[in-house]
Amino acid sequence: MGTYIGIMSGTSLDGIDIVAADFSASAPALFHKAMYPFPDALKSKLIGLSQGEPITLEEIGTIDHFLGKTYAETVNRFLAETGLDPKDVLAIGCHGQTVFHKPTGPMPFTMQLGDANLIAALTGITTVADFRRKDMALGGQGAPLVPAFHQSLFADATTSRVVLNIGGIANISVIEPNKPVVGFDTGPGNMLMDSWINHHKGKAYDHDGEWAASGTINRSLLEQMLSEPYFDLPAPKSTGRELFHQGWLNTQLALLNEAVSPEDVQATLLAFTATSIANDVKSISEGELLVCGGGAQNAALMASLQRLLPRWQVMPTDAKGIDGDSLEALAFAWLAKQAMEGKPGNMPEVTGASRPCRLGAIYYPD
Repeated sequence: MGTYIGIMSGTSLDGIDIVAADFSASAPALFHKAMYPFPDALKSKLIGLSQGEPITLEEIGTIDHFLGKTYAETVNRFLAETGLDPKDVLAIGCHGQTVFHKPTGPMPFTMQLGDANLIAALTGITTVADFRRKDMALGGQGAPLVPAFHQSLFADATTSRVVLNIGGIANISVIEPNKPVVGFDTGPGNMLMDSWINHHKGKAYDHDGEWAASGTINRSLLEQMLSEPYFDLPAPKSTGRELFHQGWLNTQLALLNEAVSPEDVQATLLAFTATSIANDVKSISEGELLVCGGGAQNAALMASLQRLLPRWQVMPTDAKGIDGDSLEALAFAWLAKQAMEGKPGNMPEVTGASRPCRLGAIYYPD
């Protein structure tokens, strides 16, 4: 028996999720969970960096240090608030903050910031980080990394299940009886909706999709956005804020050549997220769609998914006993365990890597 800590801060940049769990039994035991906000200055820098704003090498180094220190302070606060003894924690699994992900082309690369040396040194706990680049070194996309964990949690002998994480980007793990697991990014999750409401109303997100529900879907805009070439690519594939950002949306609106009210844009963005997800899920006749991430809290988005997928049972992963807000952080605690035990963490059939491999570099505190 041993405790692992998982840290995840995704493309939505809504905060740092952290969990403590044990994996010695057949099902993971989640002891503690918390979410802490990003410092505002750090969040704005990260958004700008991921959207291609000019930045110096010194600024990148500063963000890397700032993030590493912030993660370490988050862990120490979490330990103090939960009463956990650092000596009882076998390792921390920290995904880091993705600022650019380009898995295709002659020089594919991915970049996550957050100095793991600082995390290990300031917490005194062995830290596992840099989970994506080994898979990419073996020809994979380096994403998604959680389908193996999803399979261990949700595989069923008779029912097809799709685990859908709706963070900034939406990704799915397709788990069908007697078939290899398939997983990939479907496209935007909350990212464009959050960006649009922040720009127009100064809010971090659209609570329950209420603003979207006040508008009307613009079908021309929806069809135009769905013509983005990414959606026609075969799996394995992955994407991020480097494609689907506010500049991309501004281009789409300019190409439309007609005025669309802000609330109608928000309604169309919600439909865009739901439709791009549903188009991929429809390839399977029926089953259970298990939703986690921030999007699972958006009532209008969940209702839209159910309308688009009438043969599917759409529900949060909580209905299966797995806290949806903690699932991604829990996955990186599990990946840290796999790394510490010398076991593979990737699924080549999902990422396209040439073979299974241990993921993550290990940083020791001494």
